[in-house]
Amino acid sequence: MAKTRFVSRTRFIKASPEAIFEVVTNPAKHALIDGSGSVQSAGNDAPATLVLGTEFGMNMKIGVPYKMQNTVVEFEPGRLIAWQHFGGHRWRWQIAPADGGSMVTETFDWSTAKSPFMLELARYPARNAKSIEKTLVRLAELLEPKP
Repeated sequence: MAKTRFVSRTRFIKASPEAIFEVVTNPAKHALIDGSGSVQSAGNDAPATLVLGTEFGMNMKIGVPYKMQNTVVEFEPGRLIAWQHFGGHRWRWQIAPADGGSMVTETFDWSTAKSPFMLELARYPARNAKSIEKTLVRLAELLEPKP
């Protein structure tokens, strides 16, 4: 039996798929929605909009500051984007229109990782599942109309 090597969370957000896609494809906005607290800002090389093949840097911090270079490896305009870095694991966003808003799924996929066992040993999947939940809340808070 194949082992599942991804964690996903889905949330309904009262915003258009276009508005959501604009946020997740703009590296400068990632720190606004990041639920892990590790994304600090986009790197100087980051474009305003990501597309398939785009390479972009992010300034990160988990205890100490570091930089992460990513490449967009999956892309469907308005619906799907995923990027990965040298470790091979991917962060994927899927957006589907829904009545009154959008269904948004964020996935941490380590099936493509160079060392999936090490990620599991370090408990990244469980931690990332909690961070994804927080990220989706922050995305909703950013985009949903205020009462």
